[in-house]
Amino acid sequence: MTSTYASADDGGLVGFVTGLVERLGGPGAGLAVALENLFPPIPSEVILPLAGFTAGQGRMSLVGAIAWTTLGSVVGAVALYYAGVLLGRDRLRTIAVRLPLIKLSDIDRTEAWFVRHGPKTVLLGRMIPIFRSLISIPAGVERMPLPTFLLCTTIGSLIWNTVFVMAGYSLGANWQSVESYASTFQKLVIVVCAVAVVAFVAVRLTRRHRVR
Repeated sequence: MTSTYASADDGGLVGFVTGLVERLGGPGAGLAVALENLFPPIPSEVILPLAGFTAGQGRMSLVGAIAWTTLGSVVGAVALYYAGVLLGRDRLRTIAVRLPLIKLSDIDRTEAWFVRHGPKTVLLGRMIPIFRSLISIPAGVERMPLPTFLLCTTIGSLIWNTVFVMAGYSLGANWQSVESYASTFQKLVIVVCAVAVVAFVAVRLTRRHRVR
């Protein structure tokens, strides 16, 4: 088992978090996932399958792996939620209107949309790379009721974590192959976001040109 962990430990942040799982088991996996929420360069696609593999080796229970990683997800999300609370709606609006091509009406529409669809957005956002962590900040900015936020975050995190932990548990020594599939999904999300940004900029510049 040592050699399998060694192949995962490539130094840096990834090496640090895999070391936590190796040394501390379930609590280490929970701590690693909490850190992943706060520091996106730490990939959950490595931590969660590794936790599943560790459970398959008998170093923790499968239920424990899912429970600890979900607890870590919620703890990290709550920290970002309160970062959003500290940022505040007024400060966010002040920052946003200073950005090129952004109008207050854009912020108003976004806020109105989040008020209507916030719980669903948080729940689904916990299962989308990149947005998994970021979604907690607007929830805090808009002061989503904490019980609602905790419920949606827990359900979304539980689904995401269970899928990846079970994948690592099922694949055994080949648990690292999960990362390649997750990486493809993440790249797809990045491409979609990039296209959306380009489309927004193009539309806004076109409208500005017509007005002039």
